[in-house]
Order: sequence, then structure tokens, then C-alpha cells
Amino acid sequence: MDFLSHKEKYEETVRKACVVYKKLKEMRKGTGSIDISRENIITSVIHSILKDGDPFSLNNVMMIPVIIGQATPRQQAMWLQRTINYEIIGTYAQTELGHGTFIRGLETTAHYDPTTQEFILNSPTLTSYKWWPGGLGQTTNYAIVVAQLYTQGVYRGIHLFMVQLRNEETHEPLPGIKIGEIGTKLGMNNVNNGFLGFENVHIPREHMLMKYSKVLEDGSYIKSTNEKLAYGGMTFVRVSILKVVSTLLAKACTIAIRYSAVRRQSEMKPGEPEPQILDYRTQQYKLFPYLAASFALKFTGKWLLNICTEVFSELEEGKLERLPELHALSCCLKAVCTTEAAQGAETCRLACGGHGYMMCSNLPSLYGLITAACTYEGENTVLLLQTARYLMKAWQQAVGGMAMTPTVAYLKQAVSGSNGTPCWEGSTACIVSAFQQVAARKVKHSADIMGQRIQEGVSPEDAWNMTSVELVQCAEAHGRAILVERFVAAVAELNVSVALKTVLAQLRDLYTIYTLLRNSGDFLMYTEMTPLDYCNLQNRMETLLSELRPNAVGIVDGFDFHDDIIASTLGSWDGQVYDRLFAAASKSPLNQDTVNESFHKYLKPMLKSGL
Repeated sequence: MDFLSHKEKYEETVRKACVVYKKLKEMRKGTGSIDISRENIITSVIHSILKDGDPFSLNNVMMIPVIIGQATPRQQAMWLQRTINYEIIGTYAQTELGHGTFIRGLETTAHYDPTTQEFILNSPTLTSYKWWPGGLGQTTNYAIVVAQLYTQGVYRGIHLFMVQLRNEETHEPLPGIKIGEIGTKLGMNNVNNGFLGFENVHIPREHMLMKYSKVLEDGSYIKSTNEKLAYGGMTFVRVSILKVVSTLLAKACTIAIRYSAVRRQSEMKPGEPEPQILDYRTQQYKLFPYLAASFALKFTGKWLLNICTEVFSELEEGKLERLPELHALSCCLKAVCTTEAAQGAETCRLACGGHGYMMCSNLPSLYGLITAACTYEGENTVLLLQTARYLMKAWQQAVGGMAMTPTVAYLKQAVSGSNGTPCWEGSTACIVSAFQQVAARKVKHSADIMGQRIQEGVSPEDAWNMTSVELVQCAEAHGRAILVERFVAAVAELNVSVALKTVLAQLRDLYTIYTLLRNSGDFLMYTEMTPLDYCNLQNRMETLLSELRPNAVGIVDGFDFHDDIIASTLGSWDGQVYDRLFAAASKSPLNQDTVNESFHKYLKPMLKSGL
């Protein structure tokens, strides 16, 4: 695949996708429905097979969930089963050339005409073109389009519309549809991201998703009880991202740790054989914390998915109380986890030296896949600010002595002035408490600064912008506190052998201590930790690196990634790194001839005459 053209890669990926999704369709037979946990496993395998992106992915992770969550039963009968069966292939078209995370700024319009009972979609400016939807370029024939609704001459806000883009038989774009691919990217080049413009495109009234908001035949508008309900699909995707990036990070760690067990370098002691580079403490320090992080992300992602499922079930019953908390959690955890996973993948690549730079190592591709998640489904800084807004409201509730939702209940200790449990006692409970204490005091600090600025006459909007650095930092601290707490809780709840639990506890302790030490300034400032406590934690972390060394390869083997799935010359199970590197190099088209034609065309004339 690495030696194919962009067009050839896409065509080969579509061929593979058709094969694997036919298999998926066969697996669904007899159920006729979607099992989320099973779908997550299958999707993970599919992403591994389709190495540099899946052009059908948005059909599964956005189209189907949005139809389930936003369409009426009658609309679901029209589209859901066809989408599940791949009789139609859809995408989700929200982001525009000029607007992304700021949804209210989208420019695509949908005006309702009561005389024809149709919506008329238009892209009034170049910046209003949809830009980035996966599969949109050449693959999908339907899209759920996010547009600004107007009925009876009144602006009604953002709504979702099912729009057919291409003829189902010929795949030609329908009249008024301007569609294409956006070009090559850092990674995910086979996702087939596209652009989409509308010029007086007419769709039936029934094609607005009307589970919550409705437009009647005469253009009368029935407003949703809660506008946030329309964003459920995006929340689900943000929750799902944690599972995806934890798996990708685990793959990167598997490659780097296996390679480090094969690669030998230098003399640790004069006259002795070159040691495995995994025996060097610096290599352990690079890799083991991110190995631990892959577990932290995995456990937290599973916990968050359970919360998401519960909240969505409650929404069906009209219960909206937990929706703001889920939104805040999905925003900050998506941001913190994707950032950490991207840092981890790049660290793994660097830890493999020059060989990690080669595409055949698969580490550049893994980094491209992970770092894309830092911007899609919400740019991370913007998402952290959304969580910060929730935290500021929660802080006011804590100050007012009101009941708190579970994930922010720790804020009460900052209100009461409690220092929590001193972290230097070294127990896991102490460290969890210290993370919560840092987060609580950062929230308090942000609220105090912003309140002071407002008292000095600064407008609330300007005060928010002026305090935004602190607000992002408090949201990050909140996310880290959640990650640490959930990792600790998950290990405690596991019913496994003593030997396995010992190793998982070592990974848990390494992750919590490593994360604390990387943010030591916060802990020295906001807790009673002293420089001596810091040194003790540093010593404990180095001990954990030594304790994990004998089991490191066994841990990554436990992920059970098949060689074809991990797709790496450096990370295969048999450890034949150098044979595989040479075999991969031999596949280069430049090695098919001993003399390339460029020699006769360009080099030889230059060598004869000189420059």
C-alpha cells in the first residue's frame, strides 16, 4: 500500500472495505440490530485491517447512531435498516470550510417552502461548504447535514437533515450537489474526506430529523424541550474515541516494547555483550508509562461508555438531568486522552530510533491516526473550555452548598478548605485525593480570577477570554483526576489472579505517580507535597520501572494483536525485525531495476558535462 498512488490506495481500501463489511453484515444476520459492545470490537478489527482509514467509518459511528437517536420511528423505518445493511452509505456533514467546533456559526441554510412541503438547502458562501466528512469524497451517497433552519421567515437554529447526494444506481451527484475529495493529509488518507456544497437542493419535509423538533406542513415550528438533545450523536462519538485511541496507543507500545527487546545497543559494562535497549532505564521511562496509560484510557473509556448508555436510556424517558455532566466528561476526557495518546505514539516512534521513522514500522501511521483525533469531533482546547464552563457552574453550586453530581463532588473540599489526605503517605488513595485537590483548587483559582476581573468592571465575556488559559488548565486537571480515579477503581474491581492483579497494580501506580511527577508544580503549589515527597515518589517510580521490566513483553503479548493487525516490521511476534525490514525495503519499486531510468535522462548528462 505504501507504494501505491493516492487514487490506487483509495480504490484498494474500498475493495477491502466491501469484503470486511460483507462479513460484518453476515454476522448481524438473525439480529437485525446493533449490539454496541460487539460493534466496537468489530470496528476495532476493521480499523486495523483498513490501516490508513476506513471510508465507511462515518456510516457506522455517526450515521447509524444519529438515526437511532434523532429520527422518529417512521424515519427510522425509512433509513435505519438500509444503512445497517449497507444498501445506502452515509456520512455526517457538520464541519464547514469556515467553521468547525462553533456549531452556531455554521452557514449552510435550509429554508422551508410550505407550498411544496420541501426544504431548500443552499451553501451561500465558499466558507459554508461542508469540509472534512469521512467518506464524502467518492464513497457515500447520503449524508445527515447540519444546517440553519428557517421557517415562516423566522430563524429556528441548527437542525439535522437527511440528504441524498448521489444517484443510487449510477453514483452520479444529484442536481445542485457539488461534491469532491479534499486531498491528502498527515494520516487517515483512505477515509476519503470530502467537501459538499448545495445550490437550491430540494428535500421532502420528512427528511428533517424530527424526534425532538418538528416542522409541520404549514411551516409551524415545534421546538425541542432541550436543544442539546440534537448533539447526542457527537457525544457518543467523543465517548467512542477513548476506546479507539487506547487501542492505537496499545499497538504503538507493543511495537516499541517488542523492538526494544530485540534491539541491542552499546556496552552497559565494558567487555559485556550489548544489552537489550529495554534494559536501559531511560527506555523504560519512555515506554512503560504510556503502556500504563493505554490501560488507564481503556478502563476510563469503558466506564464512560456505560455512563453514556445509561444517560441515553434516560433521555428516552425524558430525563435530562445527567446530560450536562456527560457532555462535560466526554469533552474533557476526549481532549486529555487523545493528547496523551498522541504524545505516547510519538514517544514510541522516537524510542525506536531511525527504524521507527519508516512507514513499514507502522508507527508514523499510528501517530497520524491518533493525532487526527485531537482535532476531529471538537478541537481539544475548545472542548476543554466547554468542560470549564460546566466546572464554573459546579463551583457555584459547591459554594452554595447544593447537591453535586458524582464526578465533581470533590469540589466541596476546596470550598471547606480541607487539604484532603496528604499525598506523601504514598498510598494510592493519597494520590487520588491529591489529584482531586489539585483539580478543585485550580477550579477555585479560575473562578476567583474571573470573578475579580468582573468586579473590576470587565465584561463577563472578556473576563472569560482573559481567564481562558487557567480555565483550560482546570479542565485538564479535572480530566486527569477522573482518569486516575477510574484506573484505581477498575483495578480494585477486577476479579483476576493475584499475579495478574499485582502487575495491573504496578501499571496503575506507575501511571498515577508518573502523571503526578509530570505535573509536579501543581502538586507543590496546591497540596502539601514537599520536595522530599517528590524525591520519594521519583524513587518509587524508578522501582516500578524495574518491577515491570520482566513482564513488559508479556503484557503487550497479552493485547493479542495479530501480526497482520499490528502491521509492523518492528513489532511482529516472532521478533525477526531485521529480516522483515530488509524484506519491506526489497518491495520498493525503485529496487525492481538495478539502474533507474532517471540515470539516463538526468544524471548521466550531468555527470558528463558537470553542473
